Amino acid sequence: MPTTEQTHTGALRLDDGDVPAIRFDKVVKRFGDNVVLDQLDFTVRQGDRVTLIGPSGSGKTTILRLVMTLEEADDGYILIDGRPLTHESRDGKRVELKEKHKNEMRKRIGMVFQQFNLFPNMTVLENIIEAPVHVLRQSRAQAVARAHELLGMVGLPDKADAHPTQLSGGQQQRVAIARALAMDPEILLLDEVTSALDPEVVGEVLGILRDIAKNTDVTMLIVTHEMQFARDVSNRVLMFDGGRIVEEGSPEQIFTDPQERRTKDFLSAVL
Repeated sequence: MPTTEQTHTGALRLDDGDVPAIRFDKVVKRFGDNVVLDQLDFTVRQGDRVTLIGPSGSGKTTILRLVMTLEEADDGYILIDGRPLTHESRDGKRVELKEKHKNEMRKRIGMVFQQFNLFPNMTVLENIIEAPVHVLRQSRAQAVARAHELLGMVGLPDKADAHPTQLSGGQQQRVAIARALAMDPEILLLDEVTSALDPEVVGEVLGILRDIAKNTDVTMLIVTHEMQFARDVSNRVLMFDGGRIVEEGSPEQIFTDPQERRTKDFLSAVL
């Protein structure tokens, strides 16, 4: 088991040189008096596919929103590739980092949301190239070429000029996946990406995500209520309840031989 050491930035590095893609170090998140995450510690290694399961309100989506910097932790540190995301430890104090640093860190992370979040006034192509052109400073020609490649990958090669309102929910979610991948993220966050879809199109969206997991080395952190998808794609599953990890293990272990009563009760209710 590798040991850890604290660096001057507050980053925790494994002594075998293996720096986690994501590390939560005693992270606390409150909404008013409600403690959603309570001294949370966990890591996601490079290339891992980690799925968070658990009841509604257990803190799963909050974890993704913290990594995406859509929310900010009240205490503790989040590290991306060993570098602090929003705060670092300086002389024993928790210090917020500059917005320029946060923006640089955000470029490493892509997120696909429940509700697609496409710009309705833009075409599919414009939605996909917006961030690569304006955030990554890619040439328009380069961004357009990559967008067409991604549209082919998600099975929508003929929809570049359509507007989101002309697409079905399943098609919009596939565009959202292409848009996230257009940033070439090191980390892909997936937040209940099928929950807003009609049942008959859930399979096609999950199939695309399975292909991405199989054919790329992108690190994935996934929140889903689709247990078969979690089983197919993940190499680790974490059971959450009350802002804490109740149990973690391989999909095989969690889904066929869970050790904790809370895990057993949750799986018996959803499977």
